[in-house]
Amino acid sequence: MSVLDRFGLTRRINAAGTLTRLGGRPMAAEVASAMAEAASLSLDIATLQQVASERIAGHLGAEAGMVTTGAAAALTLAAAACLAGSDFARMAALPFADGFPNEILLPRTHRTMYSRALAAAGARLVDLGHNDRGTGAGVRGLEAWEIDAAITPRTAAFAFTATPETIAALPGIAAHCRARGLPVIVDAAAQLPPRDNLRRLLAMGADLVAFSGGKAIGGPQASGILAGRADLVGSALAQQLDMDIRAEAWSPPALLAPIIRGAAPPHGIGRGFKAGKEEIIGLLVALERFAGTDEAAETAALAARLAGIGAALAGLNSVRTELGHSGRAPVLAVTLDPPSRAAGAVAALLAHDPPVHVGERRVADGVLLIDPQSLAPTDDATLAAALRAACASG
Repeated sequence: MSVLDRFGLTRRINAAGTLTRLGGRPMAAEVASAMAEAASLSLDIATLQQVASERIAGHLGAEAGMVTTGAAAALTLAAAACLAGSDFARMAALPFADGFPNEILLPRTHRTMYSRALAAAGARLVDLGHNDRGTGAGVRGLEAWEIDAAITPRTAAFAFTATPETIAALPGIAAHCRARGLPVIVDAAAQLPPRDNLRRLLAMGADLVAFSGGKAIGGPQASGILAGRADLVGSALAQQLDMDIRAEAWSPPALLAPIIRGAAPPHGIGRGFKAGKEEIIGLLVALERFAGTDEAAETAALAARLAGIGAALAGLNSVRTELGHSGRAPVLAVTLDPPSRAAGAVAALLAHDPPVHVGERRVADGVLLIDPQSLAPTDDATLAAALRAACASG
């Protein structure tokens, strides 16, 4: 009996991208097999994370890295590392951080609903700058004097949300913050592909960078990467591990030794974000696959599939298609006229058997977005037929 039948679940056709709510990117058989093998073993998690650190560091050009339970968990642990460092008393106090510097500067144009992951560690987020570009009120972006004006004795770090639109500003901001002793945390959860971003953000000056493991990398959905400075990654790992052990009975791996200093790791705020052996192994195997992918060939193959889906919509009244690129992957935009038809088309697709999900960010403009990153090739024909029917009746 399949798991769908066993639990009464319905399979979905995902043409919306690597969305968490739809389970991210399907894992390759090699990744699933590695996780199944790990599940049958007992492993020392601290040692496993040390191995992960070395492998991640090699792929990202970082001093160190660790596997987290998603990019949001990586952000919380990054904030905890910047707030506590190697101070056990501060680690024990989190998330109550009023007794020491706990402010993280965040440009207003970078605040998202995911920024609360930083606050979850006990950080107080301090907005700075203006949103002139976003509102159309001007052309000015964040300026150096605005960072300086926001720095106080309570400032612990600077947070940066990486997107194709913001990434060019990172080197200048990172250099300015480094000169003032402020570590820069970069949220790059969905900034893969391009694969170059694995190394690019740290090379631009980020002290810590967070990636999702379950999106483009193709690892377990509940996995992520935190990479960057060894002292900060070590602090994050110390606060994630559940090491109920006598100090005399434990030899810390290299990443933790400078943080632990002969003691046993405290039970930190990251206890709820512990990564299991299955997630760690699965992420490492997926990262190796992702790093070795021929990105140009994969992009061309995805674009060809989208072109075929678009061709299946030819001849429909007041429907046009355009093949573009999101900055991460090829995307097919399906535009309906009048725009009000798009909402009905989405409803029809969700009522299809099996339900079909498309990108809805531009539905108000009459546009359905087809992102093929999580779309099985065997579903292309079904998707095209469902789209044609939905657009014809919308």
